[in-house]
Amino acid sequence: MPIGGAPGPSAADGSPYPSRSLPSFERDVQRMFTHIVERYEWFDHLASLGNDYLWRPRALWDLDRFRAPGRFARALDIGCGTGELARQVARHYPAMRVVAGDFTAAMVRRARSATRGHGEGGRLDFGRATAMRLPFADGAFDLVTSAFVARNLTDLDLALGEMRRVLRPGGVVLMLEITEPVRPAFGRLFHAYFDRVVPSLGAAVGSEGPYRYLPESLKLLPSREALTEKMRRAGFPRAEGRPQSLGIVTTFLGEAGSSR
Repeated sequence: MPIGGAPGPSAADGSPYPSRSLPSFERDVQRMFTHIVERYEWFDHLASLGNDYLWRPRALWDLDRFRAPGRFARALDIGCGTGELARQVARHYPAMRVVAGDFTAAMVRRARSATRGHGEGGRLDFGRATAMRLPFADGAFDLVTSAFVARNLTDLDLALGEMRRVLRPGGVVLMLEITEPVRPAFGRLFHAYFDRVVPSLGAAVGSEGPYRYLPESLKLLPSREALTEKMRRAGFPRAEGRPQSLGIVTTFLGEAGSSR
């Protein structure tokens, strides 16, 4: 769909973005991401003022400091979108095979297309998958990653349990998420931009609804402390959150325990 075209899709109740109060929430989220797939990457670069070019590599550096790769051979990237994090994981760990899944078919097609011609493409596989019902065997992976996915999940505890299930003991989960800034004064500046300017930028390209959903979804994401505690309860006894960019985003890391 051309930039500046018709407004973004509405939720089932006619609201401009998905609502968790509706049984159609997951379907509405899929429709939303299908609508923005063609401009998803460049708009995120624009809206983040280019910072998202740094956040994913820094998350992988956080991972290296949290736990040396060692036996890492197979990774799963959940909610892969257009494949940015999956490709970076494959580049960062040249011996690793990466399976990447997303529950939106249009995103999977875009990720496959964007990966063609990349040197790491031969170690990447893309397919449909939902974080709350992962179609993989217990202990199939050494590393599970996701970027900006948790806020879209209807049952975060269930998804964390699934991440733990598909990890071998000693495997690691990495989740990169938008979070509340650590300093209140900076937080006010962040929300002035995130809550008002970003949706206005979205409206300028015919997608106000999806980019108004972004700040709304952040309100439902647990705090750093609460999310790390959820990780511990899900089977990651060693879990922590490492803020980036004054806390605008956080790298959440957890090591899978010996038993669930």
